[in-house]
Amino acid sequence: MNISIVLPVLNEFESLPILVDELKMSLEEFEVWEVVFIDDGSSDGSTEFLIGLCASEPNFKLIQFHRNYGKSAALSEGFRVASGEYVITMDADLQDDPAEIKNLVSKLEEGWDLVSGWKKNRLDPLNKRLPSKLFNFVTRLVTGVRIHDFNCGLKGYKKAVVRSIEVYGGRHRYIPALAGQKKFKVTEIVVNHRAREFGETKYGGSRLLHGFFDLITILFLNRFTQQPLHLFGSFGIVSFTAGFIIECFVLYYKYFLNEPFSKHMALLTFGVMLIVIGIQFFSIGLLGELMARATQGQENRIKHSYDNDKSNGKVFN
Repeated sequence: MNISIVLPVLNEFESLPILVDELKMSLEEFEVWEVVFIDDGSSDGSTEFLIGLCASEPNFKLIQFHRNYGKSAALSEGFRVASGEYVITMDADLQDDPAEIKNLVSKLEEGWDLVSGWKKNRLDPLNKRLPSKLFNFVTRLVTGVRIHDFNCGLKGYKKAVVRSIEVYGGRHRYIPALAGQKKFKVTEIVVNHRAREFGETKYGGSRLLHGFFDLITILFLNRFTQQPLHLFGSFGIVSFTAGFIIECFVLYYKYFLNEPFSKHMALLTFGVMLIVIGIQFFSIGLLGELMARATQGQENRIKHSYDNDKSNGKVFN
């Protein structure tokens, strides 16, 4: 069995020697394994330690960023180079227990595509636990993926999952939701969570606000990329209907109560504006549908061409 461990690192020099020893112990039962470190612009000596480690240990690999790009970029690059049949992600701060790797793999072998860790007994301060609970509750509610801890660093993936999802910005928080959108089978297991021994958390208080913005982006891209008229058409119907009703009232005042248009000019103008906006929303939705159809047709042609080439033996790796 081929296992890849993907590990983003940012200023974890004190944790790394302990982590490496724990990883070696946890991975010795697997026939083929690799650990891919992604140095996300460390400045505390972590880079030098990892360079020395990877030079002497063939199972350890290093991807070095020359500045901090964030966890999503680190995971994306790690996923790109990981060669394992199963890919395990974890954090480098020692709070994620490498002993859980075998449990994640065992769950994957049951037929699941993604297994997320659940820090049920989380050993973090209250000011981190409460926002996290709120974040997980809202994400679970709006995405329909029924797990308790979306942002746990410990996760196990089949290779098909990491090849199918795009991770950028802050989307690493929503990897289970992204996988669920693509109809992969997602579950979770309770994992051991340890108190931080060295250093400080790398995440500020703004991550909660940014996380909700990313959630809105993911929901929009999932639900309306292929059917934009469903979104813009809904706005168009509301706006057009409201404007139509307002104009009906104006006409009622004019022809049944004999009141001049000038008395309700503001209402008349507002109604016309809503009708025009409604028509514009419909137009945007229809243009979006044309673009989505063209894009889908292009993707189908590429896939058809790829399948033909593969069957004729013309695809080279």
